Amino acid sequence: QVQLVESGGGLVQSGGSLRLSCAASGTFSSISVMGWYRQAPEKQRELVATINSAGTNYQDLVKGRFTISRDNAKNTVFLEMNSLKPENTAVYYCQAIIRRAGASAQFQYWGQGTQVTVSS
Repeated sequence: QVQLVESGGGLVQSGGSLRLSCAASGTFSSISVMGWYRQAPEKQRELVATINSAGTNYQDLVKGRFTISRDNAKNTVFLEMNSLKPENTAVYYCQAIIRRAGASAQFQYWGQGTQVTVSS
């Protein structure tokens, strides 16, 4: 069974920084894409950033402030968030596209989410 476990959320003042981590565990052969999404109250889940072998992709509103990175040896993805704003308050979810061991197809997995709250 594949699991994604996030950590690093919390409460921070406007202008502050947080670093989120997400580690994939279980039995799988490869991870092609890892990313972060977020969902604010009464809003739809939206993409924040993704990373794969070809590079990174960011939502326009976070470009220049957020940085996604990945440690392939540890199957872990990070999201460094700087200059945080109250509108960045949301539950942040880790996502990964994973090929399970012995399978040809890839599957999408989600973490349980971690709350990020930015106070003004």
